[in-house]
Amino acid sequence: MTDTDDPRALFDLSGKVALVTGASRGIGEAIARAYAAAGAAVVLASRTQEALDRVAAAIREEGGTALPVACHTGDGEQVEALVERTVSELGGIDVLVNNAGTNPHFGPLLSADESHWQKTLDVNLLGYFRLAKACVPAMAARKRGKIVNVASIIGHTPHPGLGVYAVSKAGVLMLTRVLALELAPEGIQVNALAPGIIKTRFSEALWKEPERSRGFLRQIPAGRFGEPGDLLGLALYLASPASEYTTGQVFTVDGGQTV
Repeated sequence: MTDTDDPRALFDLSGKVALVTGASRGIGEAIARAYAAAGAAVVLASRTQEALDRVAAAIREEGGTALPVACHTGDGEQVEALVERTVSELGGIDVLVNNAGTNPHFGPLLSADESHWQKTLDVNLLGYFRLAKACVPAMAARKRGKIVNVASIIGHTPHPGLGVYAVSKAGVLMLTRVLALELAPEGIQVNALAPGIIKTRFSEALWKEPERSRGFLRQIPAGRFGEPGDLLGLALYLASPASEYTTGQVFTVDGGQTV
């Protein structure tokens, strides 16, 4: 239970350890830097050490604490090593942000090869499961924890050409609900962020080409694509004491596109 006369303390992450996957750029980098600014020691994970080192240096220059660790979330041994190093060097884990993702197939669902399915589900869904499974013991030991799964509005509303990705993100939404139900007795809250089109390198095929971009913008009441910064308020809320009575929920940030 959160009981404070200072509303700022509701969003204070001082003394917390947050592990963010896909943290070398885009949404993951933005969330990691926001958590560090709020006082958390942040563990940055992605496949490329050099890119992680760049983000870690920026966080340190701003006065934050960052530990960059290369990890492919599709590899169970690397995930275990990541979590073990986090606990060993920083003493535990309070927040997990599952954000690493991939999308190797664009086209009709039935044109996808099984290899496309395997790679997409292994990272986008099983990767989230692996991280949660590895992190929960450290959270349960403290009887508290936050898991934030980055999903997508495409998990609700499919778009032509992105069928395999959509199925993986729909799975993330149900994974969030199941984990929320099962982990509530441990004091762990599990929620999901479902962004619309956010201007990152990962999604540039949707917003960079002018004709396609105009088509999408006609569907967005806000009249613009999102930026990673548009997610930070909710990302901070879901990691902080402010959300201790919030679990199993999906928070959509899409400029009204799904309306």
